Parts: sequence; C-alpha cells; structure tokens
Amino acid sequence: MDDLAHSVDKTAPKHLLLTGATGFIGQAVLERILSGYPDTRVTLVIRGRHGSSAQARLDRLLGLPVFDRWREGAGKEAVAEEIRNRVHTIDADLGHSALELPDDLTAVIHAASSVSFDPPVDEAFRSNVQAVADLYGALLRSRAQPHVVHVSTAYVNGAKRGVVAERSLGHDLDWRAEMAVATAARGRAEQDSHRPAVLRGLLAEARKEHRGSGPGSVAAAAEKRRREWVDEQLVKQGRLRARVGGWTDVYTFTKAMGERVAEQMLGGELPLSVVRPAIVECALRHPYPGWIQGYKMADPLILAYGRGLITQFPGPADGIMDIIPVDLVVNALMAVATQPITVRPDPTVPRFYHVASGDRRPLTNLGMYQQVHRYFTANPMSKDGHGHVKATTFDFSGSARADGLLRMVSRAVDSAQQALLHGPRSTRSRRWQDLLSVTKTEVDALSRLSDLYGEYLQNEAVFRTENLIELHNHLPADRVAEHGFDPAGLDWTDYFQHVYLPALAGNRRGAGRRPRAPRAPRPLTASVGNRTVAVFDLEGTIVSSNLIETYLMAKLNELPRGEWAGELVDLLRKMPRYLSAERNDRGEFIRTFMRRWEGFEEAELRKVVADKVGDALLRRAHPQAIRRIRQHRRAGHRTVLITGTLDVLVEPISPLFDETVTCRLHVHDGICTGFLDRPPLVGEARAAWLVKYAEAAQLDLASSYAYGDSYSDRPLLEAVGNPVAVNPDPRLYRHATRKRWAVVDWTKHTMSAVDSMVELLS
Repeated sequence: MDDLAHSVDKTAPKHLLLTGATGFIGQAVLERILSGYPDTRVTLVIRGRHGSSAQARLDRLLGLPVFDRWREGAGKEAVAEEIRNRVHTIDADLGHSALELPDDLTAVIHAASSVSFDPPVDEAFRSNVQAVADLYGALLRSRAQPHVVHVSTAYVNGAKRGVVAERSLGHDLDWRAEMAVATAARGRAEQDSHRPAVLRGLLAEARKEHRGSGPGSVAAAAEKRRREWVDEQLVKQGRLRARVGGWTDVYTFTKAMGERVAEQMLGGELPLSVVRPAIVECALRHPYPGWIQGYKMADPLILAYGRGLITQFPGPADGIMDIIPVDLVVNALMAVATQPITVRPDPTVPRFYHVASGDRRPLTNLGMYQQVHRYFTANPMSKDGHGHVKATTFDFSGSARADGLLRMVSRAVDSAQQALLHGPRSTRSRRWQDLLSVTKTEVDALSRLSDLYGEYLQNEAVFRTENLIELHNHLPADRVAEHGFDPAGLDWTDYFQHVYLPALAGNRRGAGRRPRAPRAPRPLTASVGNRTVAVFDLEGTIVSSNLIETYLMAKLNELPRGEWAGELVDLLRKMPRYLSAERNDRGEFIRTFMRRWEGFEEAELRKVVADKVGDALLRRAHPQAIRRIRQHRRAGHRTVLITGTLDVLVEPISPLFDETVTCRLHVHDGICTGFLDRPPLVGEARAAWLVKYAEAAQLDLASSYAYGDSYSDRPLLEAVGNPVAVNPDPRLYRHATRKRWAVVDWTKHTMSAVDSMVELLS
C-alpha cells in the first residue's frame, strides 16, 4: 500500500483526455488540472456550435468565474503560455460524429453527458449511450493505453432501498437492442403525429391561440405544436421504459446503459474505473467556497421554499438527501485517474466508486429543511420588492398531497390568465398578467420538479463508499486538506449556512416573484444610407380611436339629427356580428363593417373629413406617438403608416409619413358601394407587404422599427429588429413580455372620445 500512497502523491497523468469540459463537473476538473497538476497536458473534446469553434468555446470558457483565482494567481502572460502548451481541443460532437484521438493518452475522464433528467428517449440514448460508444471506439482505434475514468451517477443503481455496494450493475439488458428501439421511436412518433385526429387537435389549439394573425401564423404554430407533440411522446416513452426497468427516469436508465457500454467495450482492453457521484452541489473550498454553475437538483426546491411557494415537501422526512460538494467529486476523480492500476487485485476488472455522503455523513430531508428554515429565517427573501417572505413550516405529508396542491394552484392560474386575455387592456390587467405569468412559470416548474425528482427525494438507498475511502486513506498527509474527498469531514451547518445557501440566494434574492420590467424602446440612431424604416399602425397606436368611432364621426355629420337614433340602434343591433367577425379574423371584421359606408357620396365624405373629422382625429392622437414619428424622421428613417382605416380618413395625418397603406372603398359613379377596392392589409399580410417593400427599397429590417397595439399586429412586429408594443391588448402584451419586446404606454391625448364627438356634432 506504500506504493499506492506514493503514486497518488506523485504520478499525475501526463496526457489526459477530458470530455464535458463546458459542464459543471468538467469545468471544475479542468480548473483543478490547470491549477494543481502542472505536469499534465489536457486534450478537450468540445462540440463547436452556433458558429463557434471548439477553440472559441474554450476561450470563452476560460473567462468564467471558476478560473478566476487560477488566472489571478498565474498572471496574464503565464496563463496564455499554459493554455498554449498544455491545453488542446478536438472539435467533435459525440454521438453524431466520428473522431480521432491521440495515441499517447495516459488517462481519460469522460464527464460529458446529457444533464436533463427527462429528455426525449432518442436524444438521451444519443448523449449517454451512443456518445460513450463513439468515444471508446475511437480510443481503442488510437492504440493508446490510458486509464479510463467513466463518470456516471450513484442513482444509476435504480430505485433501490437499503445498502448499495460499489459494484457492477446487476441487470441483463442489451444496450444495443435498447438503443435501437429508442432510435427508431422518433420515426414512429412522427408517423403518429400525422394522424388526422392528432392534427385536428393541434390545429384547433393553434387557431385558438393565434387567431387574427393570419393562416400562415396558425399553420406555423400548428407545425410547432406537432414537433413538440412528437418530443412529448418520446419523453413519455423514455420515462415509462426507465421505470419498467427499475430506474427513476430516462437519465439514470441511459447512464446505466452507458456503464454497460464501457464495461463491454473496454473490459480486458483498457483499465476502467466508474465514478458515481450523488447530488453534486456547490464547492466547499475549491476553486472558492460557494462556486456553482447553473441550477442543480436541490436548488429550485430550496429557492421555492425561500420565496414562500411551497409548504409541502414531496418526500419523507427521513429520506436521504445525498448531497456532495463538487470539489470533493473532482478530487476523487483526479485521485482515481492518478492511482496505479497495478495495485488492483485484477487490473482488467473495472473498479466502482460512489462519491456520496449518505454512508459517511448522512443528511435527511428533515435535516436539510432545518438548515434551509434556519437560513431563510435569518435571511428572508424579498417579496415583490416590498417586505420579505416569512420562512414557513414544511409539511412532510407526502408527494401526493404536494402534487395535488400544485395542480390546484396551476388550474386556478390558468383560469385567471384566460379571463385576463379576454378582458380590457389596462395597466392593472398587465400587472396581473405579469404576476400570474411568473406564478404559472414557477408552479409548472415545481410540478415538473416534483414529478422528476420525486423518486430522488424519497430515496432510502445508502451508497456504500468502501472503495472511495480506501483510496482517500492512502493520500499523503500533506495532500488531504487540499485534495481529500472523505464526506465524513463535512459540517452540514457550516456548508449550508455559510457556503451553499448564501451562494444560491445571493444573486437571486427576490428574483423569482418580481416580473421583469418590459424593455424601453432603443434610442434612435441616424440611419446610414436611409436604410431604416419605422412602421406604425394607426388605431390604438397613434390615435385613441377605432374604425367604429371614425365611422360615427363621419356618418352622424352627414345624417339629419332625427336619424341619429336609428343609426345608433342599428349599429348596436349588429355589434355582436361585428365582434364575432373581429374574433375570427381582423380582415373579416373590416370587410363586414365597411358595408356600412354603402351609399356615401365620395365627394361629401371628403368634405366632411376636411372640414371636421380630420381635426377631431388629430385631437385623438397621442402626443407621444406624434413625437416618436418626428424623431424617426429627424434620424433619417423612412416612416410608413399601415392601417385598416379608409384612405380619406387618414389624409390629415398622412404628411407625417413617407408612405401610407390604407383601405380604399370601391366607388361607382361617385357613390361608395360598401366594398373594398383591394384586400385589407391585416395580420401576416402586413408583414409580407413590409418585406417586399424593404426589398424594393433596399431597407434593413433588422435595424428597423414597428409599432402596434393588437395581437393581429404580431407578424408585422416580428418582421423587424425593434418591435414596440404600444398600449398592447392582453394577448399582445403576453407575447411581448415573453419575447422581451419593448412595451410603451402612449395614453395621453387632448380630448376624450365623448368630448371629441360632442364638439364635432355641435
């Protein structure tokens, strides 16, 4: 055993291959190699994506906080020299492409995998099984003789109770057969998604959500739903297959298959160690206390408790919450990779290691709750920016009651959201939409977490760590403090109160409840080459009026006072018809309502507009809108008005625009027929017109602006790089906040609708 102690101390890998360097554990491993193993060269397998090469991703990776202390300690020049001499990249997408590996590797740490607990089954197999086969196949072809350290998970043992030993899994499943079924599943789900019954349902959902935007928008939404439906079927299949086999989810199922790939491909060929961490959380000491990357399994539940969102815990009080700090996992991985294989009884037999705390320093769900309650009692999170959330008492009444409560809240939020979408637009309704949207997101996330993690939170397994502790005990005494990994030394009170919870809550305090404020419009910049266009809707955006109001302004001016009552009664009688047409399609509403202009004399209509209606319309304009249009013109932008209002009615405001696109009534012998001369530009037709107009005028839509108030304006707003929702209706406001568009209130005008009508008709 003296040989083991000596080798763990001195024999660092000369050339180590690391996968998953962009992930949580992988980042920590790379930092540890750079800061603590100066004689080790490392080759990283990184997938280039989104137009970035593997090297570009590495450059960004090295700028993350995990490397801060190493960079500061080494200095800028030394860091550049270290990276140039010690770190190399291979651009490859494991599971999708072949790769070639160096022939002088002395160690491999395969830490890459899908970190999602519930992905579609084919994607899970591609990341956690096919990628393993690709990597180890390339390793065998390289003729290198490294020690392979395969990173798995302690929960790969399945839904077991009691003591779980560090040994090979006892199942007899054929990973190749399982992968073949999983890979073929997408084709079957695609076929099922084309069944008429499925398509009808998806199309109905899309029409309900996107009515008014146009048939193209509905079709695109239906196709998006079809693809999502396919993924949902594959998620369900993976979950069911995993649970039938005795695993908690498709993640642990495919990680089990990945272990079997490693054993079968490398057994007798290369030395293999399998390291199985439990729930990996923030660093205890290295690279600095509290370092963490993204949310881990326990984090969302803890934050939900801190925000006062849950009082029920989906697990028993005496269940094991098997948390392990990431630096202990990294220390264990490096010790395993460093140990000489020759000291094993049989170097050809894989060795298994649980890196878990439940065996040496158990933490129950109740113990975790006590730590969390203590912390948030002393450090309460803010509530909506006003006051603080009081730490409540956890009720360990079981997952069924917790799930039932979440479902009840989710249904109530759904009902309230639907009611708001059909209500009037107002600042108050938007505030309620914001609050309900945040609540819905959090409740749905908690429901999903409860479903995904329920088995973990009810864990009664104790992962034995004899192999791990044997390795730890042979660390030289001077390396234990910095490189040790015995969980028995964990002080849960110190870890939770001074490391983990402060790190988790520090940058997220109050963020969960408070909705993000809508963005303000971007400051205008001068147009280079006159290539920027600003497109405006009229009704509800520039003027606080609509088609019905402007019609009444003109019609009542033409009629004798004795006929006003009849006109108003007829308008009210047909209002349900108009509202129905509006709900169905904006173009249908315009065509239907324009029939009321039948019999107008065109010359008389123009005279009424010139004498009275034009001025009344201008008095209904928002000063902010007029100011914004003029700002665009001063910046050298083209200004365009697109509206469903008649051309004659917008003549008073048309001088503000370089181009106006309006409705035009068909006229025969000077009399309006009530029909249109051309189809009205509504919904996606506006976007199509704008794209064609921009191409002809060589405009840059990415730098251009569009302003609209209705959900039917969505396609137009999406056609430009700077969309602005003005006084948005509830559906547009919801869409704008989801997309992080600018939202503005242009609500001030000099005259109300009633005052305007009274003045006009007096």
